[in-house]
Amino acid sequence: MKDEAINKGIVAKVEALDIRLIRYLYCDLAGVIRGKTVHASQFPKKISEGVGLTRAQNAVNLFEELVPVEGMEPVGEVRIIPDPETFTILPWVDRTAGMFSDLLEQDGSEWGGCTRSVLKRAIDFAAKQGIEVMAAFETEFYLAEEREGGPIPWKDAPVYSSSGMDRASEVMNSIVDNLTTQGIIVEQAINEYGPGQQEIAIKYDNALRAADLHLKFRDTVRGTAEVEFGLLASLAPKPFPNGVGSGAHLHFSLWSIENKTNLFYNPKDPTKLSELGLNFVAGVLDHLPGLLALTCPSYVSHHRLKPHSWAGTTISWGYDNRECAVRVASPFNGREMESINLELKTCDGSTNPYLALAGLILAGLDGVARKLKPPLPAHRDPEYLTNEEKTLCQIRPLPSSHLEALEALEKDVLLTNGLGELMTRAYLATRRAENAKAKLEGDEWARLATFSTF
Repeated sequence: MKDEAINKGIVAKVEALDIRLIRYLYCDLAGVIRGKTVHASQFPKKISEGVGLTRAQNAVNLFEELVPVEGMEPVGEVRIIPDPETFTILPWVDRTAGMFSDLLEQDGSEWGGCTRSVLKRAIDFAAKQGIEVMAAFETEFYLAEEREGGPIPWKDAPVYSSSGMDRASEVMNSIVDNLTTQGIIVEQAINEYGPGQQEIAIKYDNALRAADLHLKFRDTVRGTAEVEFGLLASLAPKPFPNGVGSGAHLHFSLWSIENKTNLFYNPKDPTKLSELGLNFVAGVLDHLPGLLALTCPSYVSHHRLKPHSWAGTTISWGYDNRECAVRVASPFNGREMESINLELKTCDGSTNPYLALAGLILAGLDGVARKLKPPLPAHRDPEYLTNEEKTLCQIRPLPSSHLEALEALEKDVLLTNGLGELMTRAYLATRRAENAKAKLEGDEWARLATFSTF
């Protein structure tokens, strides 16, 4: 009855605001936001029954190749069923709204190819332990102009400078306005290191909503820049070969469902992690090689993962250490319990946020279940530690290539069980096909293709 009432309210809003088109959106295995559009005249029925989608669509990879995957052939359909709680009016296009959706079997049961369902299962697993996961993506992106020889950065200024804020102010103000109109709380908006590079941080929320909000963020940044200003916006991990890469740093904390308290908080030392937080870090580090295939999933992702780039190139952690893969963010005075959180640096804008968060939750909770202890935290850039310090901190290299990360994922039973059998097969097949295509066409071709997608 609750869902029926919500649906009726949304239908009434569509009629009252004279909305013409409603987008039923989802994020596929390649991290691409796709969907179908329903006309308002059909919306009262389609809001509950959804629309049809061929199973084969989720076997289309990042480079738009249909990859043969058993169970994802162009035979049979699933349903795109929108989540009414994600409904928003899209401010940069006329008379259009959007909702993020689940891909379900025709009878309403779960389908193994739905990435949003993977995160829902991980959230349920945490909830059974009395834990709610809160998260937010802190995302860097480039604004660019299309030129005959390819895109070039739009504007330039010193990082964090007032001149940089001025030069991008018109575009950034419009992006922030369009985010705010959709109910997304913006915490910071700054110009970053690269020419034309910007960053916007949005407020944390529960894990499912955090993933939905990140996808809304992506569409809003791209749509506002393109439709309102004729500019390109790219969240790709390495938009320009000689430029600074872009991350989508994943901040997260665990909260007690019963007590509404942050389980990472250590009352004995508010600047340090709790015992459970340390267990969670150890679990993430233990599974990080395979997790990397979900959080830095594209061929071009590995062009960003270089030493001294604040991206994290080693299996390492530290307190406010931006060269480690996992950073403990220092809490704010007076709000230590609420604000202490972890940041996964090895995450970029080509990720599917549902899969990234699901993998992170499962990896960390495995560390909690096994009571794993992390090594000593790195007190400086891991590259500059002595050999003895590297041993004490157990510094190890991350997979150095796209294929190595996929191999690590395939061997990680915890993560592949979390994905499910069909998802695992499809993910490995489509990503390996991307790798083959990128190597055939070359790094520059892959960079430009990824630039235009994210």
